[in-house]
Amino acid sequence: MEPMEQMETNNNPVMPEGEHAQKQYAFKVRNLTKDYDGNVVLNNISFDIPAGKIVGLLGPNGCGKTTLMKILAGLIHDYTGVIKVGGRSIGIISKAHMAYLPDSTYFPERFRTIDCINYFADFFADFDKMKAVQFAAEFGLDLNQRVKTMSKGMQEKLQLLVVMSRHADIYLLDEPLGGVDPAARSVILDIIMNNYKENATVVLSTHLVNDLEHSFDHVLMLGKGSVLVNTGIDTLRATGKTVEEIFKEVIGDAWEVD
Repeated sequence: MEPMEQMETNNNPVMPEGEHAQKQYAFKVRNLTKDYDGNVVLNNISFDIPAGKIVGLLGPNGCGKTTLMKILAGLIHDYTGVIKVGGRSIGIISKAHMAYLPDSTYFPERFRTIDCINYFADFFADFDKMKAVQFAAEFGLDLNQRVKTMSKGMQEKLQLLVVMSRHADIYLLDEPLGGVDPAARSVILDIIMNNYKENATVVLSTHLVNDLEHSFDHVLMLGKGSVLVNTGIDTLRATGKTVEEIFKEVIGDAWEVD
């Protein structure tokens, strides 16, 4: 099966101007290239991410999903290309409206649960401290427990609860189910789907396609440094195949990469 870029209707290299275009797209990316010591991870890719949608960023491990997430979040700067967030360049204003969940834990080990909550409350004006405390109770996290005494799963739940307690315009969630056991995935997914700000854009990266495809409005598939698919979920379903079946076809050998 050929890469399904023909399904993408918004892949024009010329960025539309005006307020309508800014509202229509959360991200507009043109000619983005990123390498690590000569190893090209993202190879001159261009795509749009629609605003107000739940977007699945799909691809096998090692395909560049985390790198792309960090670039969109404004954490990686040494790349070439142009990225617009709601019509603006990535900067202080865009970062203030984006909630980013990384694929690894980052809170200091000495922090208690309540310290992490207070940390987010100090940094983000859109943070709902009451909601965060409520989430902690639902997750069974003691407000006075220190990060260093938590299991990896508990630390991931802590990071998720503070991110989802923000009323952000864009949520970038990097493998939120990657380290979660199958029994807990539905609970975590329910927290995500029921607590993001209304009309916000949610970009959720995963290699667990089968578990999440029913949640997506739009799909962006990466493979071997390129954009293979960027289109609405209805267009994919019209093929009569599941997203996972299409994913396996367009990824090919890369599907087996660990």
